[in-house]
Amino acid sequence: MTASHQVPNEPEFQQARDEVYVTLQPLLEKKPEYKRALEIIEIPERVIQFRVVWETDSGEVRVNTGYRVQFNSALGPYKGGLRLHPTVNLSVLKFLGYEQVYKNALTGLSLGGGKGGSDFDPKGKSDREIRRFCMAFMRELSKHIGADKDVPAGDIGVGGREIGYLFGAYRRQRNEFAGILTGKGGDWGGSLIRPEATGYGLVYYVEEMMKHAGNTDFTGKRVLVSGSGNVAQYAALKVIELGGFVLTLSDSKGSLVSNDSRGFTKADIGAIAELKLARKYLIDWYNASSELQSRFTYHEGARPWTLVQKVDVALPSATQNEVSGEEAKALVAAGCKYVAEGSNMGCTKDAIDVFEAARLAAKDGEAVWYAPGKASNCGGVAVSGLEMAQNSQRIKWTSEEVDARLKQIMINCYQNCFDTAKLHVQDGAGLPSLVAGANIAGFLKVAEAMRDQGEWW
Repeated sequence: MTASHQVPNEPEFQQARDEVYVTLQPLLEKKPEYKRALEIIEIPERVIQFRVVWETDSGEVRVNTGYRVQFNSALGPYKGGLRLHPTVNLSVLKFLGYEQVYKNALTGLSLGGGKGGSDFDPKGKSDREIRRFCMAFMRELSKHIGADKDVPAGDIGVGGREIGYLFGAYRRQRNEFAGILTGKGGDWGGSLIRPEATGYGLVYYVEEMMKHAGNTDFTGKRVLVSGSGNVAQYAALKVIELGGFVLTLSDSKGSLVSNDSRGFTKADIGAIAELKLARKYLIDWYNASSELQSRFTYHEGARPWTLVQKVDVALPSATQNEVSGEEAKALVAAGCKYVAEGSNMGCTKDAIDVFEAARLAAKDGEAVWYAPGKASNCGGVAVSGLEMAQNSQRIKWTSEEVDARLKQIMINCYQNCFDTAKLHVQDGAGLPSLVAGANIAGFLKVAEAMRDQGEWW
């Protein structure tokens, strides 16, 4: 199987495979035996698809498609989120599951990779309808998960409410209280710092990039963040805490841009968090007061990347393929030096090519450095792994202990990506390719475990 091999009707999965394949070439040229391992890893161990029949408040019967892609368990039980969104299909979940395999490997924890969800849309549904859907979804999913088998988590459309409904359905169906989901409530098995983990971890990873690339930190940096959900909110809060200025946030309707260098405040982020819990949009918050309209400009239907003239850091934190090649060029022209994905596969291939070309062409500390989501946003699944560890021991760590462990995992992940790229990729640049380093490091860990277990030789 090569990069030219096409996966019919699965463009997102094809893109994820091709990105990994291209960056693995330096390793595969030196050690061609690993091509066999790659052929095996690219095929999920198991794909589960099922119908979910539920009832609306008005008594109508509705049906959706449910999925669980159990991609690879060489390093541990399958681990990856559940996504509830109309765009969910097998291609999207295979791409997310494939990314998850390498992401989980980079945490250094004993976690395999998987992903699941449904094309059910929780927006516009009542709490009762969401509860009925979750009960019907778990009725089938419960047959395929377990604390030592597969431990799902939340993702888009699956927050604390949905995790609670799903966990309760499992507990009642199986008569078992077990750590079969992460992101649980704090009083019934959840971990502190789990909601913050992806956003905090993203910023911790960029801190390491800054130290290595320019001996600097977030103080005074102008930061563009896309999205306004969980990841974007906590990334923004951590940037503000570290002295940076968050100039943008966005959602599916458009982008908010600060009119001055002060950017968003912690109070603004708190208000937006409340807005999102109410399932409203940024435009609703913006229109709520003349004071907000004087501080920000709303750009309907636009993403943040071309809306600010001077940029230091870009953190795509909304969804896949949210930075195009042209938008990447605009970021480079605006002076952006650090790009790290809070979303999964947030940059298109064209955008990655732009950032990597800027890294290779850089002189005198002007490099643009790009970090792929499988490395920079692995903090969420890392703390999910820590939640699993706490569940196994029936204990609960303090916020400070979990945060310290998260930060060390992100430092180790960065160093692994950096060292692996330096070892395997000789491209002549002063700074190594973190995307190549992440893919090679994650692949090697999974491939070696599979070889040890007799899955290839």
